[in-house]
This record gives sequence, structure tokens and C-alpha cells, in this order.
Amino acid sequence: MDMDFNVKKLVRDAGTAISRVVQLTEEKLGTSEKTELDAHFENLAERSDTTKLWTEKILRDTEAVLTPNPGNRVEDFLFEKIEKKRPNRLTNLEYLGLDMIEAGNEFGPGTAYGSALVKVGQCEQRLGQTEREFISSAGQCFIQPLRKFLDGEMKTILKERSLLESKRLDLDACKNRLRKARSMHSQQNKEGVNPEVLIEQAEKDLRVAQSEFDRQAEITKLLLEGISSSHASHLRCLHEFVEAQVRYYDQCHHIMQELQRDLSSDVKPTPMLRVNSEDVDLTTPATSPITDCKFSISE
Repeated sequence: MDMDFNVKKLVRDAGTAISRVVQLTEEKLGTSEKTELDAHFENLAERSDTTKLWTEKILRDTEAVLTPNPGNRVEDFLFEKIEKKRPNRLTNLEYLGLDMIEAGNEFGPGTAYGSALVKVGQCEQRLGQTEREFISSAGQCFIQPLRKFLDGEMKTILKERSLLESKRLDLDACKNRLRKARSMHSQQNKEGVNPEVLIEQAEKDLRVAQSEFDRQAEITKLLLEGISSSHASHLRCLHEFVEAQVRYYDQCHHIMQELQRDLSSDVKPTPMLRVNSEDVDLTTPATSPITDCKFSISE
């Protein structure tokens, strides 16, 4: 019994698929009419396509800014797919900071250059940590919502639009069969089938197809209208992303100002040599011998 049902369903589905292909082919050739959706629906569909296109581009661009290394982006994507935590890798600034600190200690933290390297290296590490915090914050407030929209709502819209197109092909195929049945009304079918029976069956199929098409069109329309809510949600996410950037750059600016003041405090005044009423830096090598001139050292 179940096997008979499955076979009948398989045959029915195959027949429907063939009917859709035939209908689509005839439309391409211009031998069959096509049911058009209203202008409002078409505008909603166009806005949905535009939203999908630009959301994908903005998402890719943001990911490239936050994670410039394409290999790391692929690795992060794979870890997300298998629902595992991303590797906690250091930023380039942190690597720079580590090398500066190591070099400073090697040269000697008691020397001017070694001390400066250690201080700058520590600052670069702070900048790197701040950058990682920003990347994490931006990912949560901006990247994740956009990706969730594309993987969830947008995929649902595309699925329902594809189903609507199938219902539309079924509807137009039924309309085409009804026109053919009516054209045979004055003729007797070769197989002896009464044209009235064909017309009645075609009208019944058309009513069912029209009902299914209308229902699917309404479902799809409601989903497309929901794009407005998605835009409002994405706007809030965009504001949060900007706020995260403001905090990040403000923290970086504060860190660099502290470093600048710290380094400036280490700079000692250079003794000057007074030569013929002019100040000459003692650290600057002389380009010519000084002869027959009076000089004094000014503090």
C-alpha cells in the first residue's frame, strides 16, 4: 500500500516537474502567456534583491577590515560552522610589541634606546589588546546580526519566492490546458473523450492552482514587507558598530598620548656650545675646524 502511494506520488511529482519545464520553455519561446505580479510586489522583490546584494558586500568588507588575513577569515568561518571557539590568536600589534620588548631588554633597559623600545613595545601590546576587544565587539554587534539575517530571513525569502515561481508555472500551465480544452469544444477527441469533461477538469485544476498561487503570493509578500523591519534592525546595529569604533579610537588615542608624554619626559636637554654668539649642538659633528674664535658652554 505504501509502495503504491510512493510510486503514485513519484509519478505525480515527475509530471508536475515536466509540466513546469514545458511551461517555462513555451514562455521563453513566446508561445505561452505568463502571469505577472503587481507593481508593488515587484518593487518589494527588487528591494529584497538589493538588500541581499549590499548586505553581503558590507559583511565581506567589514570582515576584511576586522580580519585582514584571508586565511584567518577562512579558519574562523570553519570554526563557526563546526560550532567551536575561534583560536585566540595575537594581533600584529601584539607581535610587534613582543619583539620590541625583547629587543629593548637585549640592548639593555638601562640605555635610552632599550628603555624606549620596552615602553613602545608595552604600548603596542596595549593597542593590540584594545584592537582584539574592538574586533570582538564589532563582531557581536554588527557582523553576527548581518550574517544571521542572510542565513535566516533572506534564505527563507528566497525559498518562498522559488516556491511562488513554481506555483506560478503551475497556474499558467493550467490556464494553457484550459485554453486548449476550450479550443477542442467543437471537436470530438480522437480517443473519444468528451471535451466538456476536459474543460471541467481543467477548470477545477485552475481553481486549485489559482488558490495555491494566491496563498503563496500572500506569504511571500508578507516576508518581503518584513525587509523594512530588517533595515531598522540593521540601522541599530550600524549605530552600535560606530559607537564601538569611537570607543576603540578614543582608547588608542589615549594610549598613544600617554606614551608620547612618557617618552618626552625621558628626553634630556642637549648641552649647547656658544660660538661667535651662535648656539651649536655639541652632538652635531663639526664640519670644519674651529679656529680663532671665542666660545663658551651655555646650559
